[in-house]
Amino acid sequence: MSRPVALITGASRGIGAAVARALAPTHDLLLGGRDEDALARLAATLESARPWPVELTDTDALANATAGLTRLDVLVHSAGIAELGPLADATADVWRRTLDVNVVAVAELTRLALPLLRADRGHVVLINSGAGLRANPDWGVYAASKFALRAFGDALRAEEEDLRVTSVHPGRVDTDMQRGVREQENGDYQPNLYLNADSVARAVATAVNAGEDAHFTEIVVRPRPR
Repeated sequence: MSRPVALITGASRGIGAAVARALAPTHDLLLGGRDEDALARLAATLESARPWPVELTDTDALANATAGLTRLDVLVHSAGIAELGPLADATADVWRRTLDVNVVAVAELTRLALPLLRADRGHVVLINSGAGLRANPDWGVYAASKFALRAFGDALRAEEEDLRVTSVHPGRVDTDMQRGVREQENGDYQPNLYLNADSVARAVATAVNAGEDAHFTEIVVRPRPR
């Protein structure tokens, strides 16, 4: 890999896959995720990409996977889960599962990758959510994880001054995850009211490919009804 290297989690579908396509013209890609077949199919369509399959919540597997990396310029955290419902029904298992994927795995992968990111004065991108700016009824657990993710990004930015750290807060996006969210809300799926994943990915690419003098610390993207 001779170009800048970008590792994207959650790359098998949705925003993660869209970010991979957006960065492919400028970066060599590591496609993180659990679905090896989906990662391989995506990698086959891109200029310079290879699957990086790992269970992000398995700390030993994550350490082994990162130990094999020799360069990393960009780390995009796109993997995440959303389990909705009133706080009165949110069990400890729901809290642990959500925080483990949405926060702890992000923090651990970033920690393991820091030596490489520091060496290249790299860039960490956190795909957050509108729920990371405002908590609504039935979204308490997910919003708490995204508020925590925002705090993690703010602290990382302050502690690692040579790195660029960008928090991206999209509104509803037309993805499989959004279909699952709407099912939990017992609502109709209306893609014309949602963002296209490629639009979010273009915002990420703009931040990543900005001049060295520019640091996009926070990007808020809202859908424009079509």
